[in-house]
Amino acid sequence: MTIYDQQLDKNPANFVALSPVSFVERSAEVFGDLPAVVHGQRRYTWAQTRERTARLAAALKAHGISRGQTVSTMLANTPEMVEAHYAVPALGAVLNTLNTRLNAALLAWQLNHCESEVLITDREFSPVVAQALQILREQHGRTLLVIDVCDSEFNGPGERVGAHDYEAWLASHDPLARLDGPADEWDAIAVSYTSGTTGDPKGVVTHHRGAYLNAVSNAATWTMPHFPRYLWTLPMFHCNGWCFPWTVAMLAGTHVCLRKTDAQSILEAMRTHAVNHYCAAPIVHSLIYNAPAAMREGIPPGVRGLVAGAAPPAAMIEGMAGIGFAITHVYGLTEVYGPASVAVQRPTWAAESLSEQTRLNGRQGVRYPLQEGMTVMDPLSMAECPADGQTMGEIMFRGNIVMKGYLKNPGATAAAFDGGWFHTGDLAVMEPDRYVKIKDRSKDIIISGGENISSLEVEDALYRHPAVQACAVVAKPDDKWGETPLAYVETRAGSSVTAADLVAHCRQWLAGYKVPKDIRFENIPKTSTGKIQKFQLRERARADAATPSTSTKS
Repeated sequence: MTIYDQQLDKNPANFVALSPVSFVERSAEVFGDLPAVVHGQRRYTWAQTRERTARLAAALKAHGISRGQTVSTMLANTPEMVEAHYAVPALGAVLNTLNTRLNAALLAWQLNHCESEVLITDREFSPVVAQALQILREQHGRTLLVIDVCDSEFNGPGERVGAHDYEAWLASHDPLARLDGPADEWDAIAVSYTSGTTGDPKGVVTHHRGAYLNAVSNAATWTMPHFPRYLWTLPMFHCNGWCFPWTVAMLAGTHVCLRKTDAQSILEAMRTHAVNHYCAAPIVHSLIYNAPAAMREGIPPGVRGLVAGAAPPAAMIEGMAGIGFAITHVYGLTEVYGPASVAVQRPTWAAESLSEQTRLNGRQGVRYPLQEGMTVMDPLSMAECPADGQTMGEIMFRGNIVMKGYLKNPGATAAAFDGGWFHTGDLAVMEPDRYVKIKDRSKDIIISGGENISSLEVEDALYRHPAVQACAVVAKPDDKWGETPLAYVETRAGSSVTAADLVAHCRQWLAGYKVPKDIRFENIPKTSTGKIQKFQLRERARADAATPSTSTKS
């Protein structure tokens, strides 16, 4: 023990657990009169957003929600989704944001796996939610409190399926005096499900400390100013919106909510609300630069975007530069809170040719400021690969912006953290400037429109068809979606099936975005022991990317 360990203990005056909940309290206290949320005709200041959040927290608390209990949401990018990101962690409870594109069976599985107690759901999704709740009762013997959101900007059909209306529920509870957050920053803040390559999806458990630090890193990485006007083109259900609900709160910015992400809606929101920041998968950026010039008239100059998901096509980077948008490429996974590395744009890059700038910006980059380590290593020896741009290894992270682990899956957690680093499964090289560039995906995950698709999940659905003898699904490069599932199929002797038949069959088992966009009836390369050689199929898919499939029957 040293002199600095004596009578210098932690106490409430000098130590508070890190939690992004504190950002909400500060913005309401200091910038309460400034705009916080814009959605259609609705407008909320930071003081009003804090009050609504505190009412939601009070309502959840009255229902018995407390530390370590799960609250799920099935919501579009609306004010209610923003409020859930603030209210649930304030109670020490755990937020589970459901992917609104999933089918009923998978929704029910996730709700059961994370032992959700409350579901806040938008009327738009009531048909699939009703089915999921029925499956949850019949197969898992569980019920939960359901709260209906009747969004002012949703005009379509949708029956109420819950016990309470969201607005009425909030109005019936006085706001909590303070949004306190957890006593321990290691407490779970969220559980997000990611597609795995084998078996069921894995529940990625993240903590308050990591969410706080990644929210700060977002701002530092992007040199994001105070009071940004941030457009929600990225689904908030995806990795908690890459922690940007909390980043915007930290900077007392404005959440410009958006239910739909078509080009006209995006550009109109940018023009109307003077948007200056947004995040999206490559497909959304492509919608913007491919939109008619007249549709882009009046857009504020210098709009800044983050791109992640599949590596952005060169055409996208060049296209955005051509219309004056500043795009920064980030990389990450659900397990590292969304983006955890960035292709930091050095001043000297501006002097390079456009093609060289595109190459430099297309890399996965270097670690976030508050992430302690990112490198490329040999996963067997755990030796760092040389920064030669040639030696391939696995991207690995370590530090405070790494998940707690996988819920109820100690084996997968131990494997992911083997050797003291988080193994991403992404194969890459490290270039001489120590910027990382992905070369392959060892997990066979397909990233389509920013969403992960497990190739094995798609294969499992195909194998359920009686005519399928063998199949393999790989990523096919796609100018619009980044990647789409391409299925190679061998049929059983004497059977006959068309690609349309298999697409219809897959729709019974998979969410629409996971259904193969291209099915080819071809011999599948195998080893002498019968193992499918997917690397050959990936090469074939890349070579044939520009050629549409004409295979429609066996």
